[in-house]
Amino acid sequence: MRNVRLIICIILMFVEIRLAESFTSSVLCSRIPGLSSYQRQLCVEAPDAVVSLSTGQKLGAQECQHQFRGHRWNCTQVWKKDMFGHIVIIGSREAAFTYGITSAGAVHAITAACAKGNITMCGCDSKQKMQFSTESDSWKWGGCSADIGFGMRFTKKFLDAREIENDDRSLMNLHNNRVGRKIVKLLLRTECKCHGVSGSCAMKTCWKSLPPFHAIGDIMMKKYRKAKLVQATRVAMAVTSAGKTNNGQLQLVLKRRGKQPHTTVNSHKPKRMELVYLQPSPNYCERDLASGILGTIGRQ
Repeated sequence: MRNVRLIICIILMFVEIRLAESFTSSVLCSRIPGLSSYQRQLCVEAPDAVVSLSTGQKLGAQECQHQFRGHRWNCTQVWKKDMFGHIVIIGSREAAFTYGITSAGAVHAITAACAKGNITMCGCDSKQKMQFSTESDSWKWGGCSADIGFGMRFTKKFLDAREIENDDRSLMNLHNNRVGRKIVKLLLRTECKCHGVSGSCAMKTCWKSLPPFHAIGDIMMKKYRKAKLVQATRVAMAVTSAGKTNNGQLQLVLKRRGKQPHTTVNSHKPKRMELVYLQPSPNYCERDLASGILGTIGRQ
């Protein structure tokens, strides 16, 4: 009988703890400005992941300021008002870089937190341990490989959730968000540790690890310089059974100077790993607060 009572008490304590955690999460998430209803739901379900995501946004902001140091536009004041809301008003190259680097920062920070055990919904990437080397039998997967999959999925769900307008700017932001996520995955490194007598390295244990974030920033800066000017157009899809052509889906196509955009499914789309922008960059020397431009007056 005592054992039954003890089990019941433990269950009740567990339920109370879970209720307390849920209440705390709800309070925390309700106080974060700029969240959509879906983002708030994700926050309640995984508050620790959202905390890591905000850390990643700050990481992206710092890298943005590092990469643009000495430029007319130096990435200051971009996230001062709203960490999770829309950032950078004008759809310029700088906006493209900003969305790409913050998306990459979110993936990087969440993946790092998973490896440290700071997020309950993820950990190390167990899939790597089930793979075998095709190069040699002298090494095996081990250690704690970065769970890049969870980081990419959660970042996509959370950051893409704010792009609900289904207009050209939303398409631009979604495209650049994806570029940021993909860069982190492409730059994953394989690290190994030797095992053997007297450092002979007869056997190696290897794992996937995150790259330094400056390396991601350097790649993003190269993509910024080669970013493509695009515009949104409705691409004509297949002819319906009634002989009518439907309106098609809004998508981004490369903008050709002085020419109308293609409007077929074969239109020239930007490559998946190219940053894209909608408007030429303004003169960042002059202050224009309505456009989020502080100008260069008073800068050292």
